[in-house]
Amino acid sequence: MTAAMRPTDFTVAGALAALEEGAISAVELTRAHLEAVEALNPRLNALITVTADQAMEAARESDARRARGEARPLEGIPLAIKDLFCTAGVRTTAGSRILGNFVPPYESTVTAQLRRDGAVFLGKANLDEFAMGSSNMTSAFGPVENPWSRRNDPGTRLVPGGSSGGSAAAVAARMALGATGTDTGGSIRQPAAFCGIVGIKPTYGRCSRYGIVAFASSLDQAGPFARTVEDCAILLRSMSGHDPKDSTSARVPVPDFAAACARSVKGLRIGVPREYRLDGMPAEIEALWRQGLDWLRAEGAETVEISLPHTKYALPAYYIVAPAEASSNLARYDGVRYGLRVEEKGGDLRDMYERTRAAGFGAEVKRRIMIGTYVLSAGYYEAYYLKAQKVRALIARDFDRAWERVDAIVTPATPSAAFAMGAKMGDPVTMYLNDVFTVTANLAGLPGLAVPAGLDAEGLPLGLQVIGRPFDEETVFAVGAAIERAADFRALPRVRAGA
Repeated sequence: MTAAMRPTDFTVAGALAALEEGAISAVELTRAHLEAVEALNPRLNALITVTADQAMEAARESDARRARGEARPLEGIPLAIKDLFCTAGVRTTAGSRILGNFVPPYESTVTAQLRRDGAVFLGKANLDEFAMGSSNMTSAFGPVENPWSRRNDPGTRLVPGGSSGGSAAAVAARMALGATGTDTGGSIRQPAAFCGIVGIKPTYGRCSRYGIVAFASSLDQAGPFARTVEDCAILLRSMSGHDPKDSTSARVPVPDFAAACARSVKGLRIGVPREYRLDGMPAEIEALWRQGLDWLRAEGAETVEISLPHTKYALPAYYIVAPAEASSNLARYDGVRYGLRVEEKGGDLRDMYERTRAAGFGAEVKRRIMIGTYVLSAGYYEAYYLKAQKVRALIARDFDRAWERVDAIVTPATPSAAFAMGAKMGDPVTMYLNDVFTVTANLAGLPGLAVPAGLDAEGLPLGLQVIGRPFDEETVFAVGAAIERAADFRALPRVRAGA
């Protein structure tokens, strides 16, 4: 570590090397990040629960293990954990009042694997309630602020994206070296793009969903945030693997994702879907997309125009399937078994259900439960839910046909840069349009990576998205790393540790 370098400036890979060389200890690294949390979290609200004592204890254990020559793959790396992952003995809220005091007695598989590999948990990151949102404005614990601000309007607070906004903001602000997130329709990739960092949603089934509070079970998938493509690859390896406790977990090998980052993209065919050229798309987004394709061509890749003809139906299908599954999943929050209970003297069980859910769920969650219940109801099931599932199958078939011609697909990550807090809260449809480039990968179960590639005219980060074949995260990482090298994105948010 150089004299001018702060511990919070490390990448995951850089920190692992410094820890191995003895240039820094896990205790020093963890303490520096906890100090950043203490300084910045009152403003950014990125973490709901800070676990400082447990983090320092884990850091001391990491140093002891390293001294004994027993270092694990993530030994001493401080991470933030999205507050959707159950952590044994540590409050897990899902950003909702209904789980405001829930302390799970068990650990999610993903967090258990990160602990197994030596990661240090700094705390639980804020999120849209039950992961339902694209702005991190729906959390019962208050909104998260993006550490970036507009060059000519620094006083306007911006959203970090959602639902994993707390995770993305914490990594961007140098409060954590990496973080976990979940992605149901873009909830890793959109916040990563808005916050100028890297995030990957792996293939559905790559990471276990056991112990993750469910939103839409056929769409939810865990993934990491970090500041580089290589760092995401390192974290994803620890998070991945078959889990007998999750019936949707895939029994497939976990490759060395980090090694794939050094692969050449020469000879790869990169798909450019014509349906992603939207009317009214900002010129800056279009220009960045063209620039990204030029960078890949300069590295020897070939770009191929492709068609994904059912793309225009993806958002409507998603906003039928996801609320339907949410309606089913959230029925368990009844005030009986765990979580909030609101009773009134003289009331019956039904009254208690109604009062508990009315007080415990926020407006967006209620909206999606009602939509989901409606589309699953008698007389509407075939017209809405069944038809949406058929559309979903057609979207997956579009991608299957595309893979016959291309090795990966590159698109914009979002239709805009980060927007002002509250700007789109009055119109749910406008908010839902933020997912226009990301939901297709969830509906088809494909891996998608967001990588920062430039700034807009106001100095806000813009990202590109790489989509790959099922369980071919290696090619996704290779293409993402090539874009990262060419973009050489070094801009920093205004609010960060050490600023």
